[in-house]
Formats: sequence, structure tokens, C-alpha cells
Amino acid sequence: MRSSDGSERAGRGFVETSNAGRSLAWLPVAWCATRLVLLLWVLKVWVFPGPDVTSDVSVIYRGWYGVLRSGTFPLNDVTWQYPPAAATAILSPALLPFLDYATAFFVLVCVADLAVLGLLLRAGLRTGGTLRGPWVWVAGVPLLGPTVYARYDLMVTAVAVAALVAAARHPRVAGALAALGALLKVWPALVLLGVRRRSAWAAAVVTGVALAGAFALAMPGAFAFLTFQRDRGTEVESLGALVFHVARNHGWEGQVLLNYGSVEFLGPYVDWVSTAALTLTGMAFGWLLLWRLRATRFEPRTAADAAFVAVLLFTVTSRVISPQYMVWLIGIGAVCLCFRASRMGVPVALVLAASAVTVLEFPLWFAHVVASDALGLTLMFLRNGLLVAAAVCAARVLWRQTVPRPAPAPLPERPPAHAGGTPVPP
Repeated sequence: MRSSDGSERAGRGFVETSNAGRSLAWLPVAWCATRLVLLLWVLKVWVFPGPDVTSDVSVIYRGWYGVLRSGTFPLNDVTWQYPPAAATAILSPALLPFLDYATAFFVLVCVADLAVLGLLLRAGLRTGGTLRGPWVWVAGVPLLGPTVYARYDLMVTAVAVAALVAAARHPRVAGALAALGALLKVWPALVLLGVRRRSAWAAAVVTGVALAGAFALAMPGAFAFLTFQRDRGTEVESLGALVFHVARNHGWEGQVLLNYGSVEFLGPYVDWVSTAALTLTGMAFGWLLLWRLRATRFEPRTAADAAFVAVLLFTVTSRVISPQYMVWLIGIGAVCLCFRASRMGVPVALVLAASAVTVLEFPLWFAHVVASDALGLTLMFLRNGLLVAAAVCAARVLWRQTVPRPAPAPLPERPPAHAGGTPVPP
């Protein structure tokens, strides 16, 4: 009997190991195949339908590259809305001087993509880990189409993923990486939300102050981006924009124009909706602060889960939800699913579904979104609805797993019974 049980256990272990081995073997094959397609799209060997998404690199980034090399930030360009360390991403193609600017940029983004896969594999192969996370990354990134390689957001995501993977064993490294990520594009600061080690926060503060000071001293206009960000309106793909998509079909007298580098609604009541979005962001921050104060059960996966919830909430409530923002959620969600015990499977699946819809609304049918017609409305309600559902579901999971439930009220005591079995009257 004992031998039979042992054989069964050994058999189950063999099957699990064999399945994991096959999954691990297929990961690099799937990554190479999908990334080859992405490179063929951005290099225009194959033409992806819709507007050319690579012009941001070949025109805008290339223009910034020339200004940054002169020793200053683009002070007179309102489309420069990024923290100072973003200059390193824009200047990075100088590492490959034998390629033209755009090609070098695409190659470096691909290298960052591969680095994320390596980090996720390292996390997934630890004790208690799983390969679900790497597969989310391999399958999720191509869902965004060529846009994901034509923006520097994937590079930022690589830094945030590295910070989360390092959080459990190397908190100081995690803090330093989070600070670097924040100076690249602000949002990676959220990865520290679920990290309890003070050394991580101290490293973040020291690194952030040192880098910010270095940029401020070395190049004029390091923080001009703050003014440009403040003056942005409501972008057509944001949650708040749904108000104007519907209102346009009922006589609203506003316009859709290219403004501050994105397509935005301009006209009556836009300021109200933008203010409402900022209010929702403040409420999201308040909920996260309440969670941090109430949470008591912190496990190795909690840092990734908290970061995923925080980035979801701030993305959903933002005045701008650009297509490339989805790669942030895919990356952080992939880290969550590197933990076998993670319960973020449903929210991550909703994010992947939203990513598939995103490539339809931009660039494929972006003209319909701009026109606010039936197809455009359907796409925006579906994509943003999936993101809202993911945010609510993920927040609920995080709260239930980390915040203790109040103890039930004690039951009232029964009155003493009479010797004969009859209760004694009061």
C-alpha cells in the first residue's frame, strides 16, 4: 500500500515536472516568433493597418535626441512631458551607432523585452513559483501590436519588473530601481507600495534625490515637464472621455484636436471632467493609503499584487490612457502570476482582454474612435469597461488577502437551566 502511494506521488511529480519542462522549452520559441513579427511591423517589412505608429520614434524621439545631445531638455516643446531620466531612453540609440536612430531604438526595446522575460523566468522558477507569469508576458505584449515597440514604455516596464523581482531578497536594489523608474515615467514609484522593508524606501529616497539633483545640475529644464503635464486635457481614449463620446452624438459643441501630443477633447465642460478624473485619482490614492494602514498579512507575493492594483487604479482614473500604458499592466500582472499562490489570475486575464481590444481601437480603427461613431463607442466602452472590472476585482482580492476581517460578535449566553430542565425565570 505504501509503495503504491509512493508510486502515485512520484508519478504525479513526474507529470508536473514534465509539463513544466515542456512549457519552459516552448517559451523561447513563442517569444522569438512573436517578437520577430513585432520587429517586422515596426521596421515596415510588413505594414500594420492604420496610422503609422513608428513616427513617434522616427520624428518626435529623433528630434528630442538632437536637443538632448546639445545638453538641454526640450524646454519649448510641450510634448516633452516626461521626468528627466527619460532622456536616457531617448539617447539610448547612441549605443548602436552603426544603425539609424529608429532601427537602433526598436532593437533596444526588443532587448529590454528579452530582459523582462529573463527576470520573469527567474521569479517563476523559484520555490513556490510558476511559469504562468512568463507566459503572460510572451502572449500579452504582442496583443498591443507595433505600438508596444514604438514607445519607450517597455523599457520603463523592464525597470519596474526588475524592482519587484528584487523586492523580496534585495530590498535596497528594489528601492533604487523604483526610484530610477519613477524618474523615467513616475508610475514605477508605485511598486514600493506593498514593500515593508524600510531599507527599500530609504534606498529609493537616496537614489531619487541623487539622480534628480544630478539631472537638475547637469541640464537646464529637468522639471519643465511638470507644467506641461498639468495643462493636459481629457484624451479621447480615457475613461472620462466616454462622457464626450456620447455627448457628441447629442449635440455637444466641442472638438477633437491634437493637443499636447495626444488627441484630446476640447470645449465646454472638459475642465469639469478633467477635474473629476483628478478627484478619482485622489480617491484611489486614499483607498491605497487606507489599505496600507489596515493590511497586516504580507506575503512574498503581496508587493507585486499591491503594485498591480495601484497601477490599475491610477491608469483607469487618469486623464490619458494611451495604448502603450497597457504594457505596464501586462508586466506587473506577469510578476503577480509568477507566484503559484497568486489570486490575480482573473484581473490579469481581463487586462489581456483589454489589450486585445486596445490594438483594435489604436491603431486599427482609431478613426472611428476620433469620430465617436458606433464602432468607436463600442471599442472604448469595452476596453475601459474591462479595465474598470480588472481594477475592482484586483482591489477586492488584495483587500481580502491582506486585511483581517473583524472578529464576529460573541453569542449571547444562555440563561442557567433549572434542575428539572425548566429555565429559571428572570
